[in-house]
Amino acid sequence: MSGTFVGMPAFPKAAHDAVRDTTLRANLRHATHTIRDKRAVAVAELADWAALREAGRQIKDRTLHHLDAYLVQLEEAVTAAGGTVHWASDAAEANRIVADLVKATGETEVVKVKSMATQEIGLNEALEAEGIRAYETDLAELIVQLGEDRPSHILVPAIHRNRGEIRDIFASEMGEWGRPAPDGLTDRPAELAEAARLHLREKFLRAKVGVSGANFMVAETGTLVVVESEGNGRMCLTLPETLISVVGIEKVVPTWRDLEVFLQTLPRSSTAERMNPYTSMWTGTTDADGPTAFHLVLLDNGRTDTLADEVGRQALRCIRCAACLNVCPVYERAGGHAYGSVYPGPIGAILTPQLRGTRSELDASLPYASSLCGACYDVCPVAIEIPEVLVHLREKVAERGGPGHRLEKAAVKAAAWVLDHPAALAAGERLASRTRALHPKRLPGPGASQWTESRDLPEMPAEPFRDWWKRNRT
Repeated sequence: MSGTFVGMPAFPKAAHDAVRDTTLRANLRHATHTIRDKRAVAVAELADWAALREAGRQIKDRTLHHLDAYLVQLEEAVTAAGGTVHWASDAAEANRIVADLVKATGETEVVKVKSMATQEIGLNEALEAEGIRAYETDLAELIVQLGEDRPSHILVPAIHRNRGEIRDIFASEMGEWGRPAPDGLTDRPAELAEAARLHLREKFLRAKVGVSGANFMVAETGTLVVVESEGNGRMCLTLPETLISVVGIEKVVPTWRDLEVFLQTLPRSSTAERMNPYTSMWTGTTDADGPTAFHLVLLDNGRTDTLADEVGRQALRCIRCAACLNVCPVYERAGGHAYGSVYPGPIGAILTPQLRGTRSELDASLPYASSLCGACYDVCPVAIEIPEVLVHLREKVAERGGPGHRLEKAAVKAAAWVLDHPAALAAGERLASRTRALHPKRLPGPGASQWTESRDLPEMPAEPFRDWWKRNRT
C-alpha cells in the first residue's frame, strides 16, 4: 500500500498519541456525528432498505463466487468497446503499467479522480519517481496533497482538518502547485471552494492524461462507473485525451440491474444523498466524445488471497461508503491515521491485514482496533459481518505466535494441567485464600497493568467454595 504510511507504529501506540490531540478529536466528533445523523434520515426514507441491503449482499457474494468468469466477461466487453485491459498482480506491477502508459503519451503530469485503489498502491509517489506529477482534484484530496498529509477517512480524506487549518494550507501551499490562493482568503466554505475551483481549472484545461478508479464495473457491457459530489471527476473523465483507470478486481458487478441496487444504497450510506450529484459512466471510447484512449488496469494486490478465506472474503463486498467509520467509537477517538493505511476504521481493520498480511506489528494490531460493539455491521449496506471477521483475524494473529502469544499458550497449558488435577486445584485455592492480604491491587506487566488501571481485581474470598460446600452441604 501507499508508501506514505511506511514506518507507522502499531495501532495501540498511534491511537494513544491521537487521543491526546483535542483538536483532532473535536474535528472528528463533529464530522462523524453530522454525517451519521444525515445518513440515518436518508436511509429511513426507504421502506425496502433491508431488502436492498440483502440484495446487495447476495449480488456481491454471487459475483465473488464466480469472479473469474465475470472478469473475463468484463475484459472482453471493454476490449470490444475500444478499451485496453491490463492485469496487475501487485502494486509494483500496477504502478509500472500506469507510468509506462503516461510516458508513452509524452506527458509529465496527470489529473486524478479520487481513488482508493491508487492510494493503496502509492501511485502518486511512483509517478513522482518517474518524473510525472499527479494532481489530486477532489477537494479533500487536494487539501491532503497540499498539506503533505495522509488521508484519514474513506469518504472525507481531510476530515481531521477544520476550516481554519484548510485556509492556512491553501494560503501557504497553493502557489507552489499552481495558481495561488486569493489574497485575503478567509475560512468561509464558499471562499475555500472558489479558491480550489480556480486553482484546479487550469489543470483540467491543460491535462492530456486522466487517472481514475471506479466504484463499479459492469461485466455485461464493460461500463465503468464513478459517483461523486463535486464534478471534478466528470472533468477528469471527459476532458483528457487518455484515461487510465486502476480498479480492484472485486469492483465488478454482473449486470446493469445489479448496479441499480448499489446506486440506491451507496449514496444514502455515504453522503446521505438520494443520488450522487455526478454519476459518470463510460464504455470504452468513442470518436465524438471523451478520451480517445482508455486503459483499464485490473488490480489484485492481495485480493485473490483474501477471496480464498471463507470468512475474511466478506471484506471484498465493501463498496467504500464509509458508514462504518462514522459510527465507530474507536475511529471517532483515534482518527484514521492511527490505522496506518488508506483504509481506516472498521473496514480497514479487516481489509488491510488481509491485503498486506499480518507480518508487521502494525498489521497484526489492526484486528484488535475494535470494541466489537457491532455498530459497523448494523450500518453496512452490504451486511459485512465485521465483528465476525475481526475475531477470525485475531485467531490468525494468535496462531502465528509471538512472545505474548507464547506466554498465553504456556499459561493456558498450565491452567489445563491444574484443572485436570483436583487436588492441586484445591491446594492452590486454599493458598490463594490464606494469602489474600498480600495480593496486589493491580496486575503486573504492560498489558495486564493497563487492564487494571480502570478495573478492580476481584477480591479473593476468605475460603474456597469447595471448602464452604463441604462444611455446609455434606
